Amino acid sequence: MAKGMGKIIAQNRKAHHDYFIEETYEAGIVLMGSEIKSIRMHRVNINDAYIDFDRGEAYINGMHISPYKFETKIKLDPIRKRKLLLHKKEINRLMGLVQRQGYTIIPLKIYIKDGFAKLEIAVAKGKKQFDKREAIKRRDADREMRRAIKDRYLDR
Repeated sequence: MAKGMGKIIAQNRKAHHDYFIEETYEAGIVLMGSEIKSIRMHRVNINDAYIDFDRGEAYINGMHISPYKFETKIKLDPIRKRKLLLHKKEINRLMGLVQRQGYTIIPLKIYIKDGFAKLEIAVAKGKKQFDKREAIKRRDADREMRRAIKDRYLDR
């Protein structure tokens, strides 16, 4: 988890259900015009987004930032590719994981930190259907166990 995380704007809630999360990174986002204002108004969606690499640089695809309603000059595509700001060493490591070991890079959260929009990205491996069912069974069993313990202590 990123140190000193600010106000969370949007989360990819299905990420932990659909993927095994291996490690996380914090990345800055290159924005244009009034996109930061839309982000601050929580008008962003990262559920269908993914991270791609092109010529040694990382980009986020599929992140939807709704146009700022008071913008009069520039009309930007809400789903355009946006460059991510990462160290070269981190980019090379992530590219190697994606190419060699079959991992995928997904966004987990977008938040504001020190006035800048930051993206928490994760190295993830896709879960199979039986893995998802197993996780649901484990979660339900844990919930039942907590409920039983709680009821036992309340009965006293």
